[in-house]
Amino acid sequence: MNVIELNRALRQLRLGGMAAVLETRLHQAQAEPMPPIDFLSCLIADELQRRGDRLLERRKKQAAFRDPHKTLDNFDFDFNKKMNRSLVFDLAGGAFLARHEDALFLGPPGTGKSHLAQAIGQAAIHQGYRVLYRETHQLLEELAEATIDGTRKEQMESFVSVPLLIIDDLGMRKLPATAAEDLLEIIMCRYEQASTLLTSNRPVEDWGKLLGDSAAVTAMLDRLLHHGHVLKCGPRSWRTKTNLPPEESAG
Repeated sequence: MNVIELNRALRQLRLGGMAAVLETRLHQAQAEPMPPIDFLSCLIADELQRRGDRLLERRKKQAAFRDPHKTLDNFDFDFNKKMNRSLVFDLAGGAFLARHEDALFLGPPGTGKSHLAQAIGQAAIHQGYRVLYRETHQLLEELAEATIDGTRKEQMESFVSVPLLIIDDLGMRKLPATAAEDLLEIIMCRYEQASTLLTSNRPVEDWGKLLGDSAAVTAMLDRLLHHGHVLKCGPRSWRTKTNLPPEESAG
């Protein structure tokens, strides 16, 4: 079997990672020289690396982040110095996911809630977890559409089964009358089974009025906060530079 035939066979066996570097590794084995076991080990490592990279990209695509470039590396913690950095990095470490705990990020618009939520989602993917990101209104719209076309059970299962569900921007848009009931159903199903990270620009005291169902909100918060981590973001906004000293605002 020559190199062309071997390459074709590797691709038929779905070993594209090996096929992609076969000639390079052959040249390396001849140049060094490389023992057969080392040559085979390199090819297997190449295949595993490629599969890992492809899985990572697939999970990032499935997560459907609004801003997929948001990471902890490009978040400026110095902008709001009182933010609990320790909590952020603890969450990014993923232990809360293994314990099926929840997180609630609260603060005015523009204070980094969505950035941090998505950054923690990215970190979770790198640790092998599946993640699903939805803005609150988007999640509820998808559920309403699924109810109409008869696929609510399947849609609800996708929201309930993912190890980390990020529900972003509660309070940014007007929500349907069924919002409290739908959110409660999701939170109840996920309670102590999987982790939910929810962000809101409204204090929890306002949620009853916001969602129009104080009883449902109380039940939802009871579960979110039982094993929940609360991060308060702000007070300054990146977008408006609210409350910045005059010299900083001018800059």
